[in-house]
Amino acid sequence: MTFTRMFVRLGACLHRLPKRNAQPPALWPPGITRSPCAASRTQHTASHSKSCLWQLREDYFELSVSGLLMRFDYVWLRDHCRSASCYNTKTNQRNLDTATVELGIRPSNIRVDEETLFLTWPDGHVTRFNLAWLVQNSYEGQKQRAVQPRILWNSEIYNEAKVPAISCEGFMTSDEELKQFLKTFLLYGIAFVEDVPPTLEATETVAQRVSLIRETMYGRVWNFTSDFSRGDTAYTKLALDRHTDTSYFQEPCGIQVFHCLRHEGTGGRTLLVDGFHSADKVLKETPGNFELLSRVPIKHEYIENVGAHHNHMIGVGPVLNVYPWNNELYMIRYNNYDRAVINTVPHDTVQRWYVAHRALTTELRKPENELWVKLKPGKVLFIDNWRVLHGRESFTGLRQLCGCYLTRDDVLNTARSLGLQA
Repeated sequence: MTFTRMFVRLGACLHRLPKRNAQPPALWPPGITRSPCAASRTQHTASHSKSCLWQLREDYFELSVSGLLMRFDYVWLRDHCRSASCYNTKTNQRNLDTATVELGIRPSNIRVDEETLFLTWPDGHVTRFNLAWLVQNSYEGQKQRAVQPRILWNSEIYNEAKVPAISCEGFMTSDEELKQFLKTFLLYGIAFVEDVPPTLEATETVAQRVSLIRETMYGRVWNFTSDFSRGDTAYTKLALDRHTDTSYFQEPCGIQVFHCLRHEGTGGRTLLVDGFHSADKVLKETPGNFELLSRVPIKHEYIENVGAHHNHMIGVGPVLNVYPWNNELYMIRYNNYDRAVINTVPHDTVQRWYVAHRALTTELRKPENELWVKLKPGKVLFIDNWRVLHGRESFTGLRQLCGCYLTRDDVLNTARSLGLQA
């Protein structure tokens, strides 16, 4: 079917389409071939309406709203119809069987008013899209939008922000206090709850206020000292360099909770480093290193044969994990203790990988990026294990720590339920 290519201009500030072979306006990115319109019409609207320009292409629909150029495949438009027969607004689930949609489908008619796109399909079905919804859900819109807003920090930035801790009473009884806690956690990747009774049971209760507890081979809620009861350096008095936990899981634990129940000795401060801040430095200064670390998969491994504990865990993935549509970093998997033999990287890439890894390590180890805190009884620390690396200095005496892992999906679910972007 041959369609008449059309454009509609809404608002007085838009430019008309150029004549054939003319230079396209700046709002259209390079690489787009603009065809002359066989017919056109202008619709005068109120001054508050959105600037909107649209055009039918052979294989897709082209729409520009307030300067954002978007392209929608016709199958995508039919598949995402929000009419009552295609979408259940009570369950927020699709009714339409996508397999029944003709892959070569084209609309038989299109019109746009101030706020809405109307498409009529060959079978007479009418699809309506709010223009703001299309902007929000288009690939181009998502490419310009962060999935999760964040504040990247070093020790100076974090200390100057004077991020408040939340009291346990307010945290447990007020959804507004919980929302403020989660807002802080999402922005900085760490958050504190104070005045918690120094017991394992109270720590578990506080953790469950945020999310479901993720049980692992370490148990549901762990309570340990430096007795080397498990085959892990954490169960000693030695210093621990910055790292993320469970890098040897295929999906590393999302959130870690720490509560120091008692410490009768010296040292033992906790080290926190914003891995995303360091990775961002690498991206800006040596983007090739960032790209390599986000593309090359490596293995992390945990082998344990201590007492009754026999475990062999292997996780595979790049050091930096990014969303492919906007290159936004969402997870760092960094643990030099548990990094396995590098046998997933071809020989001509190995040297470049070590260079890239060294660049990231250098940033992570800069003193200005280190935030040192002393965990004390009553103060519970929540860490985004996909973002913030932790470590500790060596210590003397008896130090008893408890904590757990939380399921990341449920933390984000709680945040979204309270109206936060996550």
